[in-house]
Amino acid sequence: MDDTRYTIGELARRTGLSVKTIRFYSDTGVVPPTDRTAAGYRLYDVTAVSRLELVRTLRELGAGLDEVKRVLAREMTLAQLAGTHLELLEQQMRVLRTRRAVLRAVVKADRSTEEVRLMQELATMSDEERNRLIDEFWDEVSADLAVTPGFTEWMRSAKPNLPDDPSTEQLQAWIELAELVQDQDFRRAVRALYEEHARRREAGEQMVGPETAPKWWAITDEAKSAAESGLAPDGPEGAALADRVMALAGEEWGRPDSPEFRREMADHYAEGTDERMSRYWELLAIMNDWPRHPVTTESARWLAEALRASTHS
Repeated sequence: MDDTRYTIGELARRTGLSVKTIRFYSDTGVVPPTDRTAAGYRLYDVTAVSRLELVRTLRELGAGLDEVKRVLAREMTLAQLAGTHLELLEQQMRVLRTRRAVLRAVVKADRSTEEVRLMQELATMSDEERNRLIDEFWDEVSADLAVTPGFTEWMRSAKPNLPDDPSTEQLQAWIELAELVQDQDFRRAVRALYEEHARRREAGEQMVGPETAPKWWAITDEAKSAAESGLAPDGPEGAALADRVMALAGEEWGRPDSPEFRREMADHYAEGTDERMSRYWELLAIMNDWPRHPVTTESARWLAEALRASTHS
């Protein structure tokens, strides 16, 4: 057994703690002295060295003095202490990530004090509150319109389900999505798309449901890649994609392929896509960790040129 005794100064040199700190721990009973000299100076044994090193570690991890005492007195295990502090730390991290998402959004776009307050409220919404906001959006844009049965239900079924521990990007995506669905101009634009859908359906056109969406996404994804790669829309890649567009359009609307129909589809793409609608789905994809299918004006125009070129082949 090691009977070595250390003065408080020697203990400070061995542990790296200051004399003042060791004296504080000694006075509060965390690491009491083992003995005293004839002159009354404190002496500590090797156990005190181990206790001080444990105390320093626990304090650096955020443990309070009372918690340290309980661990040393074996009233609380290290695992219990760690579990308590881990839960608190994770809560703090979630709060910090939320603040960071809001601050990054503020940096990205100059916001008023009121807008920042609203963004903070959006960032801290519950799942139920987020879903209610999305449902209200689809209720308004589709109200009293005879669209394809099940279409709106499918659209609203894609909910912004943030994970328990969302990333800053996911929180930023939710803030942007919430602001987007509350934008009155965007609501009018989506309402106009619904009205067009209803008019065409009432005119007798075959309007299928959303089950073909993955096929359209595949086409626009390839068009985006082709445009970004600098491929010519009047080349073989453009011709192949134009044929796929017409095959899918014919399937949806029950019309045969023809130069006239191709020009109509070209005009549709040439008018450009509302990138806000594409952004809506991209933001949901970020939040839910889904594949992303952004449709850009560039890719839409590339498809328009490919379709026009195909009418001359």
